[in-house]
Amino acid sequence: MRFHRPAISRLGVKLFAIILVVNVAISGLVFVGVSRSLDQGFIDYLENTQINRAQTLADTLGERWSRRESWQWLREDARAWEDLVQQLLWPGYSEPPQSVEGSLGDARDFVLHDAGNLPVIGLAPRGDKDDPVVLNWLPIEYEGERVGTLGYRAPYQLMADMDRLFLSRQQRNLAVIIASLVLASLLLAGGLGWWLGRRMRSMTIAARRLSGGDYSMRLSERGQDELSRLARDFNGLAVTLEANRAARQRWVADIAHELRTPLAVLRGEIEALQDGIRPLNEDSLHSLSQEVGQLEWLIRDLRLLAQSDAGSLDVHLETIDLAAVLKERLEESQGWLESANITLETAIAGPAFVQGDPKRLRQLWNNLLTNTRAYTDAPGRLKVSLSLVDNQARVIWEDSAPGVDSAELPRLTERLYRVDASRNRRRGGSGLGLSIAAALVQAHNGHWQASHSPLGGVRWTLTLPLAERLITDLALTKPEPVTLSPAKHGTKI
Repeated sequence: MRFHRPAISRLGVKLFAIILVVNVAISGLVFVGVSRSLDQGFIDYLENTQINRAQTLADTLGERWSRRESWQWLREDARAWEDLVQQLLWPGYSEPPQSVEGSLGDARDFVLHDAGNLPVIGLAPRGDKDDPVVLNWLPIEYEGERVGTLGYRAPYQLMADMDRLFLSRQQRNLAVIIASLVLASLLLAGGLGWWLGRRMRSMTIAARRLSGGDYSMRLSERGQDELSRLARDFNGLAVTLEANRAARQRWVADIAHELRTPLAVLRGEIEALQDGIRPLNEDSLHSLSQEVGQLEWLIRDLRLLAQSDAGSLDVHLETIDLAAVLKERLEESQGWLESANITLETAIAGPAFVQGDPKRLRQLWNNLLTNTRAYTDAPGRLKVSLSLVDNQARVIWEDSAPGVDSAELPRLTERLYRVDASRNRRRGGSGLGLSIAAALVQAHNGHWQASHSPLGGVRWTLTLPLAERLITDLALTKPEPVTLSPAKHGTKI
């Protein structure tokens, strides 16, 4: 199956567009905001500056009037007015700066009236028909007496000239900055969109190959970001799927092997009967019945495991005394174990109320007993103990030699797995007993683990959660002992 690599990542294009639009919008808002701030700030600056200069000029004119006690000297010499304004408002300059037309402190921006409000001096203020001149007025006083009035041009009217001096330049500089920001955003959005699109494209291709059955696909796990963690999770999923496929193939092959053996024996015996090599008697029929029984046992075990995998295993949970159920089954099997020269030792503390199915738990004990009897050398020992630990019932099942290598302990519950490398059937069994036991433990919300036994064999540690009744009793002071009659084993409490 061939997959075509997409030329353009839609996610990368969307990310590029989103970043670009957001940055352009932010840049536009910044430009508008800063422009308005500059505009209003500049007007405030003009107002303060013009008021301060007009006040300075008014104070000086008051002193000059006191020397001559009239304004006649200004009426006779217009040049003296311009020189006075220049000296007061632009000290150190031979003439006011004229970078553009007009400037703050120009003599034409001021008008002088005497005490009778008659014009003394002041050239025609700058203005036009569409923008008439508006003047603000300050009194000129000397020793508390008003000797004249000074008019000065309103600051906002100077904006027509000062825009070209300050605002236009600042806005032009701001426009350059915004354009640079937009360009940088364009490059950033393009780079980020390309990087993310490339990584997502590789994940898309890997997912398609994975869905097509190629579980060998792996993604690069460089970095610690979310995409790297997603790549690690993807690789973990691929490893799990690959292992499941291998297990399924091995499972099918093992089932075929287990079914082929009794079928081959059946075919051989039937052909021997047909050819007259073996007589058709009770012994031959018994042999055929044994092989059919082996097939039935294997099929029943496979069906139980299939139900467990599908979550449809028939388990009826009720509150039971685990100690009583376990003790009863061990007492029944004591003679059966002694016939195989295996000594049974028990240390069962009770009661231990759990949510369990008595039939399924009996099946669990049967599988463990069968496994112990089949794989424990005579003379052997089986030690079973039950205790209550941390609101759990703990069952420890351990037998004597032979033991199992540490590498093989986790595989004991694998289906159709035998420690014998040759898959020898000398000791009987289908290799599904411990797998079924694991499924039964899981169905009871329990947990178990294999380890080395001090007796030389395998130690199984099984834990089941206690029922709420026993947990409540343990939380009280010392509970009253509970005695159960054999007739009530397995009934609801």
